[in-house]
Amino acid sequence: MLLDIAALSKSFGSIVAADNLDLVVAANEAVGIIGPNGAGKTTLFNLIAGTLAPGGGTIRFGGCDITRAAPQTRCHSGIGRTHQIPQPFEKLTVFENLLVGAVHGRSMSEREAARSCGEILERLGLLRHANSLAGSLTLLQRKRLEMARALATAPKLLLLDEIAGGLTEGECAELIATIRDIRNTGVAMLWIEHVVHALLAVVDRLIVLNFGRKIAEGAPREVIRSPEVRQIYIGIEA
Repeated sequence: MLLDIAALSKSFGSIVAADNLDLVVAANEAVGIIGPNGAGKTTLFNLIAGTLAPGGGTIRFGGCDITRAAPQTRCHSGIGRTHQIPQPFEKLTVFENLLVGAVHGRSMSEREAARSCGEILERLGLLRHANSLAGSLTLLQRKRLEMARALATAPKLLLLDEIAGGLTEGECAELIATIRDIRNTGVAMLWIEHVVHALLAVVDRLIVLNFGRKIAEGAPREVIRSPEVRQIYIGIEA
């Protein structure tokens, strides 16, 4: 397995965000995560990325124990992430945002990084905005930039945090096509999303979290049809 999480726990006082959680992601696999607000989804990403330390359990990536590794070490090992609210360097250009990721996230020379960043911008439809300030972009363009910055670090695993949130139907369809293209390059994905139809269009497996616990896992459409999932996540009596 590329990512192997075992008995992961994290609490904030009396609030349990990860409750003895087990989770795996294979190479080239796309796994979706859904759950109500407060289910512990973003906390899980922070634990994987290293911006939070777990209370217990282990995180292994590529066969190595990274449970206590620094965020930059995890980035260099091949974990890239996006944020629910895009966090670009707004006073840098789009191209410069990617260059930071490529040079510092994967230790490339500036010449190598420039070529790689140009290819990524073209793939994500941002090449014509390369010299625009990141702060001037639309929401869809910022979402694309968020993915592009993560891809600039050459991830083996891409953590997508509600990347479709706030987009129109048309914009969401464009984003799904882009994510499919990224997936076809062999990048594994762990994707948190409230826009369920976007997940169903891409992922191989779906996991449902509630109060830090995994309550369902399996084929996406089967999971969505589960009475327990409909009751807890969608709020439908079943």
